[in-house]
Amino acid sequence: MKDNGRQNKIESDERISDLTELRRNVSEAIRSTPVIDVHTHLFPPGFETLSLSGIDELLTYHYLIAETFRFTSVKPEHFWTMSKVEQADLVWRTLFVERTPISEAARGIITILETFGLNVSAPDLNEAREFVNERDAEAHINEVFDTARVRSVVMTNDIFDPDEMAVWDRYPDRDPRFHSSLRMDRLVNHWKAASERLERQGYLVGSDFSDNTISGIRRYLNERIERLSPFYLALSLPDSFHFPSDDHRHRIITEVVIPVACEHKLPIALMVGVRRGVNPALKAAGDGVGKSDVSSIERMCVESPDARFLATFLSRENQHELCVAARKFSNLMPFGCWWFLNNPSIVEEITTERLELLGTSFIAQHSDARILEQLIYKWQHSREVIGNCLFNSYERLLTAGRAVARNEIERDVKALFSENFRGWIGSEDTSLAKEQFISHTRSQVELG
Repeated sequence: MKDNGRQNKIESDERISDLTELRRNVSEAIRSTPVIDVHTHLFPPGFETLSLSGIDELLTYHYLIAETFRFTSVKPEHFWTMSKVEQADLVWRTLFVERTPISEAARGIITILETFGLNVSAPDLNEAREFVNERDAEAHINEVFDTARVRSVVMTNDIFDPDEMAVWDRYPDRDPRFHSSLRMDRLVNHWKAASERLERQGYLVGSDFSDNTISGIRRYLNERIERLSPFYLALSLPDSFHFPSDDHRHRIITEVVIPVACEHKLPIALMVGVRRGVNPALKAAGDGVGKSDVSSIERMCVESPDARFLATFLSRENQHELCVAARKFSNLMPFGCWWFLNNPSIVEEITTERLELLGTSFIAQHSDARILEQLIYKWQHSREVIGNCLFNSYERLLTAGRAVARNEIERDVKALFSENFRGWIGSEDTSLAKEQFISHTRSQVELG
């Protein structure tokens, strides 16, 4: 046994100079390495209506709704009066039957259907609906996670959503693969409505930002942190965001968010660049993108060197600046290709740029999934692109005179897929108890 182990180590340490062998090793590492999906909008079944799954939810995802309106004569005001089943039927007929599903969002549906052995050219959705309806919910979750090679996901938990917080206050069953993050958009971006809600709940807050107001907000955040046990605090910001500034947003960030994050040793995830309601008639499908001020994040890093920031920008034009900023600030971690950037051509460009400027010191991707089965296509498609980028980097390194070994490839992929994130949040995500839970549930699936 010792000799076999020593031989395996020698083979693992041997550097690979053959390109075919290099490609095979990169592909294997990319395909087999589990990921921690650091930003999703997924919920386990214990969260009831917030937990989304199935073909009707997939087809009424806002990406596909926006695309459908480019072709259909149905007006938005009529579309929103239709049932979810009717909406899904319209999207399927418009984008998958009458047209070739060539967009990334549409191709994703094909990837999901193909994975489950369903007819990708069906004239209707009967088969796909029956498939999910007949499945055990827990077994389905296990299969999706296993197929996508996702170890765990981080939810987006809106602490000013009364429906979601009501679920948390009932102490729902927690699937240990679903971690929480504490989302503060309404607090920071819509202070008037947030303050009114806090006042109704008995917190001493007001529009004057007195010491009582600051204390009241902190008290609420501390209570929610205790209840949710988040991996990080999260904040989505518009493209117009500037720091510093003379407004309520600046005061909440500097006097509440950053101090609370540092007190609890939690990173702050900043998602910058969304333009809400560009086309209000489309509702959630009507948001847009704008170029943002990366120097604002730099100033936050300078003023709060003890804080740790995760950052992703929605505009393609901001990506190079973000890479350069990350080279200057060790408390800044770029992560993923967010929202409109999650397309293969753009993921390839951004990942290559980050590898060239940052080595492997970033988080390669997150799914932003809202519906369970999206994990399958978003990670399958992303893995392929990230693998190609990594192979190209190794090939250039080989040309320069330095080959890589299999264990180095495995180490790099783990860093990009999970270890950089785990180190950043200081998490023991793979504790024995959680691994035992996952092992148990998978065994139950295998036993039928």
